[in-house]
Amino acid sequence: MEKIIIYTDGGARGNPGPAGIGAVVMDGEGKVLKEISQYIGKATNNFAEYEALIRAFELITRLYGAKLRDMEIDVRMDSELVVRQLSGQYKVKEPGLKGQFARIGMLRMSEMPNILFSHVPREKNAHADKLVNKAIDAAIDEASK
Repeated sequence: MEKIIIYTDGGARGNPGPAGIGAVVMDGEGKVLKEISQYIGKATNNFAEYEALIRAFELITRLYGAKLRDMEIDVRMDSELVVRQLSGQYKVKEPGLKGQFARIGMLRMSEMPNILFSHVPREKNAHADKLVNKAIDAAIDEASK
């Protein structure tokens, strides 16, 4: 079975505050296929974590389409809360995250049945974290002009 590895991260400066997302999509051998680095406006850290994953899923849907149903998708995140919520260990209690959780659920059911969510230490997610900070820094620099 073909495999995709996705590292995602989301962050906000202040909580809520200026927020960004980062994602790195790799093939099963670890070759980087695509990156996402986007500013998403004012949001919480957890909202940004979910948004990064949603945007990564939208990206791989555009790249692979129906093939995703037969692919293994290995998602690695440094947000233990989000990983546990998506794995069914924790309930989503925050109203602002319920919509994000539902969006991911719809994508999983319709397009990607073979997903594994893993929590990784922050240092193993440095590439995605760098993309988050790049997006926030660029937006803040632009706003200060």
